[in-house]
Amino acid sequence: MNGRLSGAPRASEHTREAVFLTLGAVFLAALISCNLIFRKFFAWEVPALAWLGLNPRMELSVGILAYPVTFICTDVLSEFYGRRRVSQLVTAGFFASAFVVVLVWIANAVPATSWSALDDAAFDLAFGIQGVAVAASMGAYLGAQYMDIRLFHFWKRLTRGRYLWLRNNASTFTSQLVDTILVTVLLQSLGASEITPARMPMLILNGVIFKWIVAICDTPVIYAVVWFLRRRVGLREEADARVGRADPL
Repeated sequence: MNGRLSGAPRASEHTREAVFLTLGAVFLAALISCNLIFRKFFAWEVPALAWLGLNPRMELSVGILAYPVTFICTDVLSEFYGRRRVSQLVTAGFFASAFVVVLVWIANAVPATSWSALDDAAFDLAFGIQGVAVAASMGAYLGAQYMDIRLFHFWKRLTRGRYLWLRNNASTFTSQLVDTILVTVLLQSLGASEITPARMPMLILNGVIFKWIVAICDTPVIYAVVWFLRRRVGLREEADARVGRADPL
């Protein structure tokens, strides 16, 4: 271990599991939220984009607000728990989302009462495309998350554990580019009425720019969380997360 860590406390196995379960729960909540709220769209003004010759007004699904959180969680967890265990969490997220789809499908099939706050038409408007949305997003999700984890550890090995900002952003930039293209194309091909061919280039570009901006902005958050977990909580890398140098900062 790096000498700078010798005075730091070492986390117990109970603490290690508590950290993993806490970040895993945040990951699953953010992931499932994306698929439940994606049908609302909002506009975000970024004047700096005009300097690049781009439209400063971005129109985005609110689902995009939660999705970057999943990459923050997997990057932090990858740092300490390794590729194998984080990949298991990603797989669990797939099955959790599939289970939610089944629940929504059943809820949509049950007739509403006359006094229900949402009648059948309103509920179907909000959730009726859920199966299509998740079929698209889950295909993109699995590919992007597995890619993110692999690229994160590729850069970690290449830099011998240094430059956390590099592996965080290099892996996230690539995986979220792939995810945005895949999910937009799949949603449109599966019949999402909001995703018209004319809107696809704009939605892809806006989605990628937004996610990359968030990835850059979350770098200090990644550093702060990793520093806290390493220096204050005392987490150490598991075997398949270790590289030549112990301190990745």
